[in-house]
Amino acid sequence: MSLPNCWEELRWQREEESIKCFLVLKNYTLSLILLVSLTVLQDLTWTLSISLFFSFTCFIIATMLSVWLVLVSCMDFLLYSSAEEGLEFPSFDGRDRVLNVNERNYKKALKKYDMMCLLYHEPLPSDKELQQQFHMGEMVLERTPNCSPGAAAYMLAAQVLEDKDIGFGLVDSHKDAKVAKKLGLEEEGSIYVFKDERVIEFDGELSADTLVEFLLDLLEDPVELISNPMEQRAFERMDEDIRLIGYFKGEDSEHYKAFQSTAEKFQPYVKFFATFDKGVAKQLTLKMNEIDFYEPFMDEPVTIPGKPNTEEEIVDFVNQHRRPTLRKLRAEDMFETWEDDMDGIHIVAFAEEEDPDGYEFLEILKEVARDNTKNPDLSIVWIDPDEFPLLTTYWEKTFKVDLFRPQIGVVNVTDADSVWLNMPNDEALPSAEELEDWIEDVLSGKVNTEDDDDDDDDDDDYDDNDDDSSDEDHYGDDDDDD
Repeated sequence: MSLPNCWEELRWQREEESIKCFLVLKNYTLSLILLVSLTVLQDLTWTLSISLFFSFTCFIIATMLSVWLVLVSCMDFLLYSSAEEGLEFPSFDGRDRVLNVNERNYKKALKKYDMMCLLYHEPLPSDKELQQQFHMGEMVLERTPNCSPGAAAYMLAAQVLEDKDIGFGLVDSHKDAKVAKKLGLEEEGSIYVFKDERVIEFDGELSADTLVEFLLDLLEDPVELISNPMEQRAFERMDEDIRLIGYFKGEDSEHYKAFQSTAEKFQPYVKFFATFDKGVAKQLTLKMNEIDFYEPFMDEPVTIPGKPNTEEEIVDFVNQHRRPTLRKLRAEDMFETWEDDMDGIHIVAFAEEEDPDGYEFLEILKEVARDNTKNPDLSIVWIDPDEFPLLTTYWEKTFKVDLFRPQIGVVNVTDADSVWLNMPNDEALPSAEELEDWIEDVLSGKVNTEDDDDDDDDDDDYDDNDDDSSDEDHYGDDDDDD
């Protein structure tokens, strides 16, 4: 049962109980009326008794109805109030929680909080009113995020994390250029997080809810311990993430400490796990001080050679294997993924995991990725349109594809030009072998976005000649040429 239906059912149950109470009260009231009437009849004349009887009866009934209506209204109010309190989304309360970081206060600000989040922004407009609009509207730290279905208000990152010892600040790229240089801030519009002598750039969707999730992940321990079969099964189901897991003697082990130190460098983008349990290690086929690297969607891990490994060895191995054969575009690191292109292009696959065709196509992609995992030139970006509803229409217009069906194509990250595998709606999805053949054509250069540009140019030439021959049949051609 959905939440609104659940509350509606409870409301009707309460009203039924109220009606039952009303009927019981009515019976007692009628008995009281009868008793009073008999008493009145003994002392007054028959006409006067009848008059008083009806007057008293009307008064009692009116009073009961009023009380009953008030009780029902109060119960409805209490019922819906409790629902709102249980699902009340925070809304901006008007308090300014963001610090303007400059050369005078940046050191104090970094020491004050466990984590400091800085938005490196372009210079503010000179007009005071426009500056206020920037602070209250343009700033992502206290900007309303994308509205999700059923949400009554927008989540605001700075306000929500006020009690988490996380500071939020602004750095002006022009006015505070010296501070930006000292702190290593380079890209305008980016968010940088300072934690334990580390600087982590947030490369995700610029919405408050995504930022909150990212920062909460940073507050967690960099290494999660696996100590029983239930936790082991949960670990094995995390097939969308890059994961490392090591088997160590205990928390005091120097090899575990090296592993932990490495985890801090990659948190939260790469997941690190460890176990001290012999039974769990046996199930995962791990030997003492051995570390396994799991690529997304792969059945078998790769063991880091040369155990026990130093911190430098683990860092180098992760950096060399960090680009998966098949990776999912996620809100928390979508820009980092998109910027990690292969010679200016991405092989992009759209598939809705909850859709039967999308699920089937995704399984085909996984099979292709597993068969080609050792090919360093192959990297496929899988996008689930359901997770980016605000971008779906944009992608359909930009790439000229129907995202209600699975799609795979080559995208030029510079100009968003693209070429897509032809998959007619009335035909079956391509097999793994057919998909591999098409990918080989992409990697060899037979299929590329430049060929599509040539076709477009030919179409333009044809249109130009057609325009010259029949101007009267084409209205507004001058506007199109512009």
